[in-house]
Amino acid sequence: MTLDYGQGCSVLEQMTIGRVADAAGVSIDTMRFYERQGLLAKPRRTIAGYRIYADEVLDRLRFIQDAKQLGFSLREIKDLLSLGVKSTAECGPVTRKAEAKLAEMNDEIRRLQRMRRTLEKMVHDCGGCSGVRCARCHSRRDVTASMKLH
Repeated sequence: MTLDYGQGCSVLEQMTIGRVADAAGVSIDTMRFYERQGLLAKPRRTIAGYRIYADEVLDRLRFIQDAKQLGFSLREIKDLLSLGVKSTAECGPVTRKAEAKLAEMNDEIRRLQRMRRTLEKMVHDCGGCSGVRCARCHSRRDVTASMKLH
């Protein structure tokens, strides 16, 4: 026996949280988290309390996953969704956000490259000493301490 909810959809065909999670390749906990964060709308529920999702939720989950792979934070994804963006292929808002994200990443890469050069110089200058009695290493401790403050 299957219960009919009208519109030709039976309980067995309903998009429950488990089915949606499986189809989208995310966990049930991830879906619940996205609901709490406002990335997914609260689904309607059956009389028994089961979440029932509309078909569009799969597209939204795919968008979220695609945007995450492009380096967007969940907050940025929520902003995109609030702009009505439904696909990472939409040029306007996604391009502007992607350009901003790229600029942030380039700044971080430059910062890490500076830090790498400094560390490489320290390793080269010390020549593998233990640092305990090395005068060169003692003088560099002050430099290292000041690096941690920045």
